[in-house]
Amino acid sequence: MEDTKHIKISDYNYPLPDDRIAKFPLPVRDQSKLLVYRHGQISETHFTSLPDYLEAGTLMIFNNTKVIQARLHFRKETGALIEIFCLEPIEPNDYALNFQQTQHAAWLCMIGNLKKWKEGPLHKEMTVKGKTLTLTATRGACHGTSHWIDFTWDNPEVTFADILEFFGELPIPPYLNRETQESDKETYQTVYSKIKGSVAAPTAGLHFTERVLNALKEKGIDLEEVTLHVGAGTFKPVKSEEIEGHEMHTEYISVNRSTIEKLLAHGGEAVAVGTTSVRTLESLYYIGVTLSQHPDASQEELHVQQWQPYETHPALSTLEALQHILDYMDHHGLEALHTSTQIIIAPGYEYHIVKKMVTNFHQPQSTLLLLVSAFVKGNWRPIYDYALAHDFRFLSYGDSSLLIP
Repeated sequence: MEDTKHIKISDYNYPLPDDRIAKFPLPVRDQSKLLVYRHGQISETHFTSLPDYLEAGTLMIFNNTKVIQARLHFRKETGALIEIFCLEPIEPNDYALNFQQTQHAAWLCMIGNLKKWKEGPLHKEMTVKGKTLTLTATRGACHGTSHWIDFTWDNPEVTFADILEFFGELPIPPYLNRETQESDKETYQTVYSKIKGSVAAPTAGLHFTERVLNALKEKGIDLEEVTLHVGAGTFKPVKSEEIEGHEMHTEYISVNRSTIEKLLAHGGEAVAVGTTSVRTLESLYYIGVTLSQHPDASQEELHVQQWQPYETHPALSTLEALQHILDYMDHHGLEALHTSTQIIIAPGYEYHIVKKMVTNFHQPQSTLLLLVSAFVKGNWRPIYDYALAHDFRFLSYGDSSLLIP
């Protein structure tokens, strides 16, 4: 573990010119390029060829989270523009319940232009679904770099989800260096997105179309979904010299009982679409480990700590861990497991469930690049050198890779 904690993030740097960052997606999403890394060999094809590289009977897991229009802009009477960026719900702290609120909802938020918002509430008049209302934002306690914000509105026929849908702006990644456009509302969502809650898209999924999904099914590949709500922390740069100093953000996950059964039926192995699916699936192993030791734990107590994988070396097999989760869900009559994870996956990590991965090309010196490096046994640089030399497009709207270590 000490070796992992002392990884120098500067060893995970590479030159990424601005013109290699895809500012917009391709007109047809499945026409993106696909780099195939298979047992050390690198080749390239188009994303529509993905089913050709997977065996029939494989289980493929997607993150079905939906990006919310989380940026809210208020103008003070002085004319100052204040941006409130909703990060995670606090009251109620369940996403679905919070979106259904009809007069009050509290969120942990980042605030843009904070120095201009010294005191007093902010107000915004709007018409939502033909109903007029005034939305009020009141600033509460500071939590690190975020603030508790109470939202209240004076029309009980309008939900908080309605307000975000009407008034909010989609939060595209900061490194795109451009304003959100109307087209992003469609292109920055996966075609299978369902469960509202993310402030960033699970971008490996942006390449999938109904055509590719149908081709996978025809190949005999089993498709299953999990939910991980991506937080803004996914863009948080590693500022410490060694990764021991970097605190991973908490992300909320939901996994259906049927998904655990599918994993058990497939020998505890899966192809993960995107790093968010990777973090969810690998967290399941450690949730099973916790349950093996504390079978009466609450769902909150199943939270996976950042360094947990490196501090414990359980003898539990993947199938045993998954069976513990299934038994727990059956015992408590749960159709879905709701908990959270702070897992950091970096070189030194042993993968338990994910055997193949579809993922985009990530920022230099990022925790996502560490995750990829751990998966390909440190062999990330040849992959990125190839992508840079062969005109691959990088980051959220860029091309993708299929990694088979």
